[in-house]
Amino acid sequence: MPEKSLAKNKIGVSTQQYLNIAEIKDNTVVMKDGTLRAVLLVSSINFALKSEDEQNAVINSYVSFLNNLSFALQIVIQSRELDIDNYLEYLKEKEKEQMNKLLKVQTGDYIEYIKELTSLGKIMNKRFYVIVPYDPISDKHKGFFSLISEALKPATIIKLKEKTFRRYQEMLDRRIDSIVGGLESLGVAVARLDTQSLIELYYKSYNPETSKNQVLAEIDKIRVEK
Repeated sequence: MPEKSLAKNKIGVSTQQYLNIAEIKDNTVVMKDGTLRAVLLVSSINFALKSEDEQNAVINSYVSFLNNLSFALQIVIQSRELDIDNYLEYLKEKEKEQMNKLLKVQTGDYIEYIKELTSLGKIMNKRFYVIVPYDPISDKHKGFFSLISEALKPATIIKLKEKTFRRYQEMLDRRIDSIVGGLESLGVAVARLDTQSLIELYYKSYNPETSKNQVLAEIDKIRVEK
């Protein structure tokens, strides 16, 4: 029994060692090197259906947006198999509640149509994210041995002092306001991920199979044993 526990503990430490995240709080990701990240969820636009003038306007707005950037951005496109089990359960409940016989039959037919459609192939759901960073000290000031030391050190959580964190977060928020304004000029909707959404995003990204069967609890309901 102690051997199993020890092995499990080793796996946990080994996994954590390769994650660069120190903590997630106040809608912000704090990295182990003390830098911050915010994640924006961005909607898509159907570029092909726009007129030539509209397409040119979008391209020009995007070029202007890129030219006005004074820092690096990361754009992530995430493809996931669409899970419609909850939607099918919702439809079944509606079918049971339906008093009109014709609508009841049509709802049942619609459920079978959705099942048949999804059985023909996987339906993928795409999400678009923009990661906005804030680095108070540029990485170019770090020497080779300093970078090697950071890569090999144990996975310990580095927590910024509250005052320092608030100052960094204020600078990050200014960047976010600038990015949101630039993206909205393209005609897309932008929403910043909150703490719960950030945790779920990373949980599902690092545990794609596990997350299908084990739903992550809301952070407000998680009890921390001391």
